[in-house]
Amino acid sequence: MAITAVRIDKPEDLNVIVGQAHFIKTVEDLHEALAGTSPHLRFGLAFCEASGPRLIRHSGNDPELTELAIKNAQAIGAGHSFIVFLREGYPVNVLGAIKQVPEVCTIFCATANTVELIIASTGLGRGIVGVIDGAASQSVETTKDQAERKALLRRIGYKP
Repeated sequence: MAITAVRIDKPEDLNVIVGQAHFIKTVEDLHEALAGTSPHLRFGLAFCEASGPRLIRHSGNDPELTELAIKNAQAIGAGHSFIVFLREGYPVNVLGAIKQVPEVCTIFCATANTVELIIASTGLGRGIVGVIDGAASQSVETTKDQAERKALLRRIGYKP
């Protein structure tokens, strides 16, 4: 077995969601779930098929994001994995819809951070073992940090 790290190639301003699903209709169902969350959401997605012709299936409503998803899916190459790039929306707004797609088994990450996927390769194929999502924590939040966190969540409308 070989273990490698694959860095997700993305601009800093994009959010990415990486997960695992299990069926060819995943691409269409993910597209419908994402399109139904907001008329403003721009997205591109790719799915690494694990059997049959083993194609990278893709869809989206933004050609640039769809091409970026395809490029990253080619680098990942893990069976049944999918990658979604978002613009004009955030993972918190779409994760519920994605999790409701019957084929979705796991969400590995949903972030705007720099991400590396830990990939295991065997004679059978490749799989995502885990993710490295951003940098390690440096300290524990203070009372001031807590107040700032709570104020931010209210300011951007996520808490009343």
